[in-house]
Amino acid sequence: MVNLHAYNYSLPEESIALRPATPRDASKLLVYDTARDSVVFDRFYNLDRYLPTDSFLVLNNTKVLPARVKMKKETGGKVVTLFLPLSVIPSPVEGSVISALADRKIEVGQKLFFESGDFVKVIGQKEHIFELEFNISRERLYQLLKKYGSMPVPLYLKRTPLKRNQLLKKYQTIFAKHEGSSAAPTASLHFTDRVFNKLRKKNIKKYFVTLHVGLGTFAPITDENLKTKKLHEEYFEIDQPVLQSIEKAKKEGKKLVAVGTTVVRTLESLARDSSPSGKTDLFIYPPYSFKTVDNLITNFHLPKSSLMMLVEAFLQYKKSKRRLFELYNIAIKNNFRFYSFGDAMLIV
Repeated sequence: MVNLHAYNYSLPEESIALRPATPRDASKLLVYDTARDSVVFDRFYNLDRYLPTDSFLVLNNTKVLPARVKMKKETGGKVVTLFLPLSVIPSPVEGSVISALADRKIEVGQKLFFESGDFVKVIGQKEHIFELEFNISRERLYQLLKKYGSMPVPLYLKRTPLKRNQLLKKYQTIFAKHEGSSAAPTASLHFTDRVFNKLRKKNIKKYFVTLHVGLGTFAPITDENLKTKKLHEEYFEIDQPVLQSIEKAKKEGKKLVAVGTTVVRTLESLARDSSPSGKTDLFIYPPYSFKTVDNLITNFHLPKSSLMMLVEAFLQYKKSKRRLFELYNIAIKNNFRFYSFGDAMLIV
């Protein structure tokens, strides 16, 4: 049975990063070598110094949509709606349906209006998730989000000094390509052209997969998760040429460096189900035998989160002498910055 208390820790408020490092690759990097049981501090722009020469990177090229929108009810009241982009379901009878969260009570049957006059209709509710019907194309809906929406940063970033236009750029990887995420793959936020150029000089290649990050990423673990041993579903996709390149590199004995927990979830779902695309509900927690991942780049995560459990499972799989909470305590004592805009950790 999973012991949630093992994933709890106290974090000083000043350790929460409210903005990314400038430049973004100047973030701190904690390198933990599981074989040597050694901890090294550096900056992310020196990542190339710590990756094995026979390694390659796998990154997540999902793109975050500015999906949090201030809308108006028919009564004139305001409601902040957070659309969940990858939940769009086309309907042959009525309009398409998308799931969303709202910051206040909305009734089934109500219409919610964008500033443009376009609207969605509330047609259902399951717990805190609403179903919204819209009679415009998905492309038009996404255009409206880009025009009127703001980035769906987590609540712990509500005090960020960054303005909307800054967040549109900062809460997005430099290689974001496929729209659909409700949150950024934060381990990838540290990468810059400078980092990639240094890796290329060492002949360390990179490949991209897609996993659209859902809000469940930030949700606390529930009794239902523990009972079913499943998590929220997220859509992933791996192109066939990329899959073949990864398989070839692994056969040649090269070490796979997963950039972020979303990449781990994608690759391990592929290994479990042998499908290069689809929805995954994979819940990785100790003990877990990793099928493809050899090294991991990750941020410092929220207490009692599924992300912490995944990283702890990886440490145990690598026969680490230290538990994750020990590494977190070291990071806190050495003024590392935590969460989405925070610093990074490399586990080799």
